[in-house]
Amino acid sequence: MFEWNEAIQKMIDWIEDNLCENPSLLQMSEQIGYSPYYCSVRFHEITGMTIKSYIAGRRLARAAFAIRDTDERIIDIAVRCGYSSQEALTRAFSAAFGCTPASYRREPVPIPIPIRQVVLAPEHYPKGERAMSNNLSEVRVKVEYIPAHKYLGIWDDKARNYGEFWQNHDCDKVCGIVDSLSNVCDVIVTGHTAGWRNANGERRYFYGTGVPHDYSGKIPEGFELREIPASYYLVFYHPPFDYLQDNGDVMSRVEELAWNYDISKFGKYEWNEDECQCYQRHYPEGLGYQILRPIKKIG
Repeated sequence: MFEWNEAIQKMIDWIEDNLCENPSLLQMSEQIGYSPYYCSVRFHEITGMTIKSYIAGRRLARAAFAIRDTDERIIDIAVRCGYSSQEALTRAFSAAFGCTPASYRREPVPIPIPIRQVVLAPEHYPKGERAMSNNLSEVRVKVEYIPAHKYLGIWDDKARNYGEFWQNHDCDKVCGIVDSLSNVCDVIVTGHTAGWRNANGERRYFYGTGVPHDYSGKIPEGFELREIPASYYLVFYHPPFDYLQDNGDVMSRVEELAWNYDISKFGKYEWNEDECQCYQRHYPEGLGYQILRPIKKIG
């Protein structure tokens, strides 16, 4: 199965590079060296969607970002993104998002933008082929101040971690909505961000994104908008690493230190998790892995 995950990921990457060129199944099969039939069957088996529907969704996503972020004429965006006409783009856009491209440009509300699929992860490699590399660093600790902000997300009452959260929620839909908010994300708590809050003495998981303190836009179904007070945080982190090779090792080491850290070593501080929430940042090749726990001075 690992070989097919690797092959389908190559296909997905090739689609992204050729999205507006009307990529064909035959062209893609030639790129990865398998027949069109097996490419089609395996793509559906691994991603849960057909190649045709995936391409249509990603083409629509690219058009949506161009409509939101540029002044380019909608008809030019339609043609550049592979639509036969502006009307064809409008029909597809309205069916998917419930609004026209023109109305979305005037008011870019949160919409479930079809996300780029990732099907190649550490767990797809055969056991024994992912030995820990020699390039890992020691987990480090630093202090970060996060001003008061708003957070738009889903707070799950049962999920204790990432895996349990996505058992209860549609990953593609939720991540697509967060993607559509990239133009209003808070500069401190930005992009796809997750973490834990204290719920009756137990940690419960949430997922979403920070938004500016003056955010007053539409709140998507299932999301909540909450105000998070300013706080200092202890940041437990590992610098950028090889996701496919070292993800499990890095996450376990950071989490082991974060959840077992003796706060008394830091001086006259205590955890501030009743007032603020813990954040999780996971961008392996760019930022690394971080867990942020809020702190406050004693007394």
